[in-house]
Amino acid sequence: MKKFLLATAALAALGAAAPALGADLGAGYYNKTPAYAAPLYNWTGFYLGGHLGGAFSGSNNFNGLVLSDYSARLLGGVQAGADWQFAPSWVVGVEGQYSWLGHNALNAVFPAGFVYNNDQRGLGSITGRVGYAAGPALFYIKGGYAYSDNRETLTFGGVPVGFVLDSGHSNGWTVGGGVEYLFAQNWSAKAEYQYYDFGNSRFLAPAPLVPFGSFHNDEHTLKAGVNYRFNFASPVVARY
Repeated sequence: MKKFLLATAALAALGAAAPALGADLGAGYYNKTPAYAAPLYNWTGFYLGGHLGGAFSGSNNFNGLVLSDYSARLLGGVQAGADWQFAPSWVVGVEGQYSWLGHNALNAVFPAGFVYNNDQRGLGSITGRVGYAAGPALFYIKGGYAYSDNRETLTFGGVPVGFVLDSGHSNGWTVGGGVEYLFAQNWSAKAEYQYYDFGNSRFLAPAPLVPFGSFHNDEHTLKAGVNYRFNFASPVVARY
């Protein structure tokens, strides 16, 4: 009788413990797939950078008089700016840029014996830009004020001669566009086209050059550059 009672008590205890034991065993096999994390890139912040490329003059004549040394020139320079991202994929910003040009002066040899030379040493701009961010890529357009650093001379028989132009063609406007790509948290690379226009100029003196009319001052440029971006927050993560 004692053995029967002990066996009955043991079976009852085992039955009570079985659900808890099953729960403990089941917990070891639970598996939940982690939520997908998609990075959202933030372009808001300041940046500094540099660029290399080439410049190509758009005009090749002085009222029918062919100009020499109008081939492409190397350029290199620096840029700085700030961007603000909103709504949520649009970006607006402002940028200052200066490019030094390789020596390749513009020359015009007039039938009267005068030789005009314009050594364009640099191109500058202050522009606003608007862009659309698609992941790590930013597609943008830009436009604003342009500056040309010119050193001009006029000679006759190799001797410098005074001259007067109706326009200094140092101040003008610029437009362009390109794409910028975030390849690291604080670094981006860009490629852009930029057009500079400094208007028309004509000689007011000396008198033999007045009949030749005006010439246009413009430049086409292609640039590739790298920016270091300050105050660039780590990418925000959206979970699904």
